[in-house]
Amino acid sequence: MNKTRAEAFSDGVFAVAATLLIFSLAAPAVKSGLLSRALLNEWPSYAAYAISFMTIVVIWVNHHIVFDSMDRIDRPFLFLNALLLLTVAAIPFPTAVLAHYLQAGHDQQTAAFAYGATMSAMAVAFSLFSLYARRFLRTHLPFDWLGFSTGLALFPLATLLALVSFRLSLALYACVTLFYVALPIIRERVMRSRN
Repeated sequence: MNKTRAEAFSDGVFAVAATLLIFSLAAPAVKSGLLSRALLNEWPSYAAYAISFMTIVVIWVNHHIVFDSMDRIDRPFLFLNALLLLTVAAIPFPTAVLAHYLQAGHDQQTAAFAYGATMSAMAVAFSLFSLYARRFLRTHLPFDWLGFSTGLALFPLATLLALVSFRLSLALYACVTLFYVALPIIRERVMRSRN
């Protein structure tokens, strides 16, 4: 089966999902002279946008690395890829819900829970995608337990934490995203320094 078509379709879904996130940011309607304060008060929307955008970027980068390391693909892999893309395409909706209810000042816990449920589903889908892809790798790579288990453990934990404290939940979502940005960069630097 042709990897190029699957990768091109996937890139399209990632691009659309990342672009749709911007629509969770709404221009505030204010009277003359109050715009600067209204824009500052929109910070929860900016935070939800930034966390979701970086999460999609992390997924896209890792997706790209998986595809690059594979010799071939098969039909079950394409369906697992579609499952992952289903969850990625869904990210803009809970991001918009979260941004809206953080601004509204009510139902933040429910919004943070819905956001986490989507992120948890994405973590499961990416894990299935990655595990199945290992059978097609060109070279054997050691299994990365830290990278594999962090999202699977912390996204559901943050989701449940949303029922107690949406602020702590949001902080944990952001930390997971930063972890997945930093971990591969640190590992690549360590590997380069050893060579």
